[in-house]
Amino acid sequence: MSTTHAPANKGHVPGAAPSGELSHRQILTILSGLMAGMFLAALDQTIVATSIRTIADDLQGLSVQAWVTTAYLVTATISTPLYGKLSDLYGRRPFFLAAITIFVTGSALSGFATSMGQLAAFRAFQGLGAGGLFSLALTIIGDIVPPRQRAKYQGYFLAVFGTSSVLGPVIGGFLAGQDTILGITGWRWVFLVNVPIGIFALILVMRSLHLPHTRREHRIDWPGALLLIVTLVPLLVIAEQGRVWGWGSDRALTAYAFGAIGIAAFIWDQSRYGDDALIPLRLFRGKTFSIGSGMNFILGMGMFGGLAALPLYLQIVKGYSPTAAGLLLLPLMVGIMGASILSGQVISRTARYKKFPIIGTGLLVLAMIGFSQVGTDTAVGVTLALAFVFGVGLGFNMQPLVLAVQNAVPPQDMGVATSSATFFRQMGGTLGTAVFLSVLFSSVGGKITSAFKAAAGTPAFQAAVHDPQVTSDPTNRRVIEAVTGGGGLPKGSIDDTSFLSKLDDRLAKPFLDGFSSAIDLVFLSATGVLLVAFVVVFFLPEEKLRTMSGIQARQQQEADEAAVAAEAAGVSAPSSQMVDGALVEESAVAAAGAAEHADPDESLDVVAPRHPDERPVHR
Repeated sequence: MSTTHAPANKGHVPGAAPSGELSHRQILTILSGLMAGMFLAALDQTIVATSIRTIADDLQGLSVQAWVTTAYLVTATISTPLYGKLSDLYGRRPFFLAAITIFVTGSALSGFATSMGQLAAFRAFQGLGAGGLFSLALTIIGDIVPPRQRAKYQGYFLAVFGTSSVLGPVIGGFLAGQDTILGITGWRWVFLVNVPIGIFALILVMRSLHLPHTRREHRIDWPGALLLIVTLVPLLVIAEQGRVWGWGSDRALTAYAFGAIGIAAFIWDQSRYGDDALIPLRLFRGKTFSIGSGMNFILGMGMFGGLAALPLYLQIVKGYSPTAAGLLLLPLMVGIMGASILSGQVISRTARYKKFPIIGTGLLVLAMIGFSQVGTDTAVGVTLALAFVFGVGLGFNMQPLVLAVQNAVPPQDMGVATSSATFFRQMGGTLGTAVFLSVLFSSVGGKITSAFKAAAGTPAFQAAVHDPQVTSDPTNRRVIEAVTGGGGLPKGSIDDTSFLSKLDDRLAKPFLDGFSSAIDLVFLSATGVLLVAFVVVFFLPEEKLRTMSGIQARQQQEADEAAVAAEAAGVSAPSSQMVDGALVEESAVAAAGAAEHADPDESLDVVAPRHPDERPVHR
């Protein structure tokens, strides 16, 4: 029997099977556009961090530099679930294109900012685009690749993520270190470099990303979006600024109050909107989704919070430059990539994923315990080995948890489920970073003071104090006078540690020991958080992995719904059978059979009937 062909629709992937299954080549074509978009977001995470001090100095706003990061973080976090829900309703393509366009526009504006206030505003606009780059890319993968086959393509994403994470600090440090490039101040290229990359990504996505989408009747939860902003803005701001304001200050208490009211109102709104809610509460009735979301939050807190201290250890205690410290995190990236690829390949063969989060979380705990034992004199090779183990632990968690959440929800909720997983991980990371850096800076002063008291009686320290060559240096003399005079640490020594490179080694040692001890306390606190994750992960169910992609699952679901509706209306619904690997209704098969006996010069296109409430569109 010959195969029937539906008429080509605009937006349909050329050569795709009627069943919605794409070939390896088609998937790679789509992946090229997705990876370009992800490269933008991943590069921006690291390229700005190594250059922000130079930027703040040039714009004369060092004291408010944190707002540049906070503004970006707030808008990126808030927009993440919005992209997921809206893409479920209207299709992925327009929103992925919009995310890239907004991100590139924000990058260009940031590159020409003339004050820190302008830069914070432009970074906030840029964050509106960044919120969709990661979550939509992962969602689209779920659309086109079945869970059991997804591992074959995961390595491409991890290569982009790892490469950009390593290149970011190097590129950021290089650009920030140049006075001008093509007549433009060097640090401005940290943002402007996104423009050509973004234009390239736009072209790739516009040419390659054409996925079928069926639009349904719905309400848009605009009140939920507004309440999400009311909830998250004060909580994210206090998470970033609480250490400066004081966690019990009037501004902090006001932020807590607004956040609590916002959470209660948001939950009420979500229950009122039901399936049309921004994050439908029914998803939390599923054990896999609820535990997976909790795991993402806890792991984000322990992972980002703990790792926030690692670059500080490498730069302050070990004395590496920001660029060198970024490169020293390469073993971490290798561990993530290798473990993700390995776990993905095993999952594709065995269809079992639960053991990887269990093993991975255990490795995270062990690595963090190891980090808590590193000191001033610990060989850097030991730290890098621990970073590799930590990376393996992350690699065993990142993809399997997203896979479990995507596999556990109905196909029409793929976008909101994936964006929710990203959203909870971002929230956990923000909270963890704020809490653990607060622990660090609230304890480091006392740790350094204790280290100086312990070192004061040693022969090496006394020799430095009484050495004329040491005391003649202004930097050394300032420290000696502060410590021996009973006044504690030199003023501003915690906020600006650049003087350590000029300090005599014997005087610097207590500073480094104190910083190391405070950082160890952060690692130990993160260990406690990760231990909670290690307990929770055992409750994660292991559901059977679907063998259909998100698109195929939606098509099957729509066919089932149409059959049920037809039966309820008393109409005999056409049954289906497989033709050349595609699901085809019997009426289409009969028409194809008639076509075999018709004039060979004539062609017959068969269009399968659709549910009257659905109209096909391609995004």
